[in-house]
Amino acid sequence: MLPKIVLNNKKLEPVLRKHPWIFSGAIFSKDNNLADGDLVQVMDSRSNQLAIGHFYHGSIAVKILQFGSSHYSEELWYDKIAKAWNLRIGLNLLNSTNNCFRWIHGEGDGLPGLIVDFYNGLVVIQCHSIGMYRSLHLIKEAITKVAQSYIHTIVQKSKETLPTEFAKSVENSVLVGEQSKVTAIENGIKFIIDPIQGQKTGFFLDQRDNRQLVKQISTDRRILNTFCYTGGFSLYALQAGAKQVCSIDVSNKALELLGQNLDLNDLNKEYHESIVGDVLPFLTQLQEAKFDLIILDPPAFAKSVDKRHSAIQAYKRLNLLAMQKIAKPGILMSYSCSQVVTEELFYNTIVAAGIESGCEIKVLKKLMQGPDHPVSLFHPEGSYLKGLLLEIN
Repeated sequence: MLPKIVLNNKKLEPVLRKHPWIFSGAIFSKDNNLADGDLVQVMDSRSNQLAIGHFYHGSIAVKILQFGSSHYSEELWYDKIAKAWNLRIGLNLLNSTNNCFRWIHGEGDGLPGLIVDFYNGLVVIQCHSIGMYRSLHLIKEAITKVAQSYIHTIVQKSKETLPTEFAKSVENSVLVGEQSKVTAIENGIKFIIDPIQGQKTGFFLDQRDNRQLVKQISTDRRILNTFCYTGGFSLYALQAGAKQVCSIDVSNKALELLGQNLDLNDLNKEYHESIVGDVLPFLTQLQEAKFDLIILDPPAFAKSVDKRHSAIQAYKRLNLLAMQKIAKPGILMSYSCSQVVTEELFYNTIVAAGIESGCEIKVLKKLMQGPDHPVSLFHPEGSYLKGLLLEIN
C-alpha cells in the first residue's frame, strides 16, 4: 500500500477539477516519515482515493500522476509515454523536413515534473522533480519500449533542474548509446544539438512555429535577433533572404554553435553578424534605426512570484528600447517565457512600454508555444510562452 495524505475538506475542489498540483496548505494530515519523491495516495476525509502522485516537502506538495480511485501500476509510464509519442506522430512532427520535437511536456502530457525531447534519435530526459528522478529507470524503459527503432541515444540531464540540495548528488549522463551530440532538422533547417553543454535540453523547440513565421516576413529586412542562443530565428531569416541579420547573445559558446549552424546550412555569412554581449546596453547604445525587425526572446526574467515585479520592469525597459530604436515602420516580435508572468500581465506590460514610447502600435498576432508543448485545459499555468507580433510606427 502507498502512504497517504488526507486533504482538508475545504481544499478538494482543485483536485476534483483535475488540477495536477496539491499545495501544502491543502493537506489536513499525512503519514509519518514521507520522503521527497515518494508515491502517495491522495485521500479525502472519508478515505476515498482522489489521486496518486509524487510527494515533496515544499509549496507544491504533490504533483499528480493519475486521478481517480484506480490502483497505481507501473504500466502508467508506458501508457502515458506511448500516448504522448502517438500524439506527436499524429501531428506529423517526424517527417523528411523535421525530426525533432518535445515528446513529454510535463503536466500537458499528464507527467508533471518530466520533460523529454527527441532530436533525430537522441532523446534527452530532464527531471524537474525528485519523484521523476527516482522514476528514471521506469521512464527509460518506457521510452525504449515505445520507440526503440527510432532511438540511438538517451541522455539524462537533470542536475540543473532538480532541487539544489538533492541535485548535489546528481550528475548528467548518457544512459543509452555513446554520442551526446546530433544534427537535427527543424522545418528543413539543420541544427547541431549538444544537450550536455547546451542550455535546457540543447535547443528551444517551443519556438518552431514562431521561427517559421519569422521566415515568412524576413525577406529584404534588416533583423536584430536578441538573446539568439544558437541562432534559431537567425537561420530562418537568412534562409528567407533577409538583407542583414545581427545575432547577439552573452554566450560565446552559443555563438560558436551558431557559426557552425550557418556552415551546416550553407548560409552566406556575409549577411550575418554575431555579437557577444548584453542586449540592454546594446540597445541603449544603438545610435541609428538600423533594424526593421527586432526579435526579443529573453530567458525567464522571473522563475518565482517574488521576482515577478522586477521581471515586469525588465520586460518593459527592454521593449521600450526596441520600440524607440526600431526603424519605422518596423516589426517587433516580443516574448516572455516566465510562467509566473501571465499572458494578461505581459500584454499590459507591453502596453505600458508602448504608451511611453509614443509610437503607434498594432498587434498583428498573439504567439505561443507549439502543439508539441500541449497545455492541460485544467492547468492554464502550462501556457508559459507568450508573445506578440507588433507593427511599430
